[in-house]
Amino acid sequence: MALRDTHVTMAHGGGGRAMRDLIDEVFTSVFQPPGMEDQARLMEASLQQPGARLAFTTDSFVVTPLEFPGGDIGTLAICGTVNDLAVGGARPLWLSAAFIIEEGCEIALLRRIVASMAAEAARAGIRIVTGDTKVVERGKGDGVFITTAGVGVIPPGLDLGARHIQPGDVVIVNGVLGDHGATILAARGDLALSVDLNSDCAGLGHLMQAALTAAPDLRAARDCTRGGLASALNELAAEAGVAIELDETRLPLRPEVVGLCELLGLDPLYLANEGRLVLFCPPDQAGGLVAALRSLPHGEGACIIGKTLPAPAGRVTLRTAFGGARLVDMLIGEQLPRIC
Repeated sequence: MALRDTHVTMAHGGGGRAMRDLIDEVFTSVFQPPGMEDQARLMEASLQQPGARLAFTTDSFVVTPLEFPGGDIGTLAICGTVNDLAVGGARPLWLSAAFIIEEGCEIALLRRIVASMAAEAARAGIRIVTGDTKVVERGKGDGVFITTAGVGVIPPGLDLGARHIQPGDVVIVNGVLGDHGATILAARGDLALSVDLNSDCAGLGHLMQAALTAAPDLRAARDCTRGGLASALNELAAEAGVAIELDETRLPLRPEVVGLCELLGLDPLYLANEGRLVLFCPPDQAGGLVAALRSLPHGEGACIIGKTLPAPAGRVTLRTAFGGARLVDMLIGEQLPRIC
């Protein structure tokens, strides 16, 4: 091993031997991308199918703390990219990863992050094929930032999107809500909170494939990340031109998350999730879809939480346990910064 440093220095971003040692021993030895050129050269037989389309997404990750119960920034980077592809029906294939590293970052921490990324990519069936590293001066970053881009293939004939949502469709989620946001908040240690929570961070490509099989007329899906379920539903309602009504008694929430939100004056519907999908399908296919999701990891808590209505277009409401209703609006501002 040529790399003997314990912390990142500016020399590791300078383009010389130190940078090459860091890249070789921390990144490429684990990711094993094809070749060492400035670009990845890729082939995939399924792209030759008539009607197949490429899906492309990009994302950046700036979470603090970098490691948290249930994952770390590396796990988050892979899962977030995979899920952005999967909700459009794409099979994730390739991913790039660029790292902005602050001077003084522990190399042992980098190794743990990279190992998490490699393990999560293997589970998701996606290959990390190219990337980049940059080092910034101490105090000019915050440990590690990661930017990814992902490519997948959408099979012929599949077309998911909010424009396909119709009045009367059923709204389904694959599990409890708000775990990631609550976990990050508690992990920061600012409020001396002690809660037994883990992030729901997970790649959900397997769930989407099962959903497409169980519900052939699946309309749309969205991952509920920043802004939580509420923001995702407001976006979908506006794009589809329908109203969405949620049933408060059906919302899957842990008592710990509800208690934390009550203590801090937060709404769990706006807490970030990193392993949760909201899906829309016709009512006659909802039972089969829920059963299929419940049979798989990260789908055990799948349930129906609401329905779509013809009007008023773009509005999301919550039918309360007491029989009333309240508006669930788009999040204004940011409830929790640096959450993903």
